Amino acid sequence: MCRWIAYQGLEIPLEHYVTEPKHSLISQSLNALEATASINGDGFGLGWYGKFREPGVYHEVRPAWADQNLRHLCRHIRSHLFFAHARAATSTPVAHANCHPFAYDGWMFMHNGFVGRWARLRRGVEALIPDALYPARIGTTDSEAIFLAILGAGADEAPVAAVKQIVLKLKRMVEEGEDEDRLRFTAALTDGHAIYAFRYAVKDSANTLYYRSNQHGTVIASEPLDADRDLWTQVPENHMLIAEPRKAPQILPFIPS
Repeated sequence: MCRWIAYQGLEIPLEHYVTEPKHSLISQSLNALEATASINGDGFGLGWYGKFREPGVYHEVRPAWADQNLRHLCRHIRSHLFFAHARAATSTPVAHANCHPFAYDGWMFMHNGFVGRWARLRRGVEALIPDALYPARIGTTDSEAIFLAILGAGADEAPVAAVKQIVLKLKRMVEEGEDEDRLRFTAALTDGHAIYAFRYAVKDSANTLYYRSNQHGTVIASEPLDADRDLWTQVPENHMLIAEPRKAPQILPFIPS
């Protein structure tokens, strides 16, 4: 499974959470401690917001630990909100178009998990993407398809309701499928202002999700970035986290099991 982090708060260099901590995302890509796969080397991506509505995005198919540009980028790029993702591919190729985070207009999304047996459910999931958004479908992952479906479900007006609508449809597909079909949805969505993070699963255990907050901001991660585990709070299964500017993070129920 993939490893990711998301940050919202005061403007800081990306290296503060992506490359510097003892158990940084680069470290997790080589030695994840709370994942079904300890190695996450099937591509890497950054996404950040600056002066423009649309985020900047950097994707690389090499593993994070092998990308010589990464430390330089993370030292010099500063942002009030950014995503970083180390991929462990499930059933789709290692390619730039399949690296997270995915971006469209002012939105960004990344995912740790999978949808059923993707080859069997792919057609049904892609049918959830409206025709107007389908040209933005560049890669082949379940994650990108889910992202575009969420945008098409009305994320601009009600992001949480849009995510619920699509995840409930995925839940129905999985439950109506065969015993091997499952859904893991530990994901983050942002409009450049707030971060909406979700930890959910159907017929399976949800992938882990933690957060840590202080006066500077909130960082959300697949697993803690340092040894101070008492300062990290785990998001319960079937719950979501909302991190908004100048507000304490909220943990709310998402979809009951």
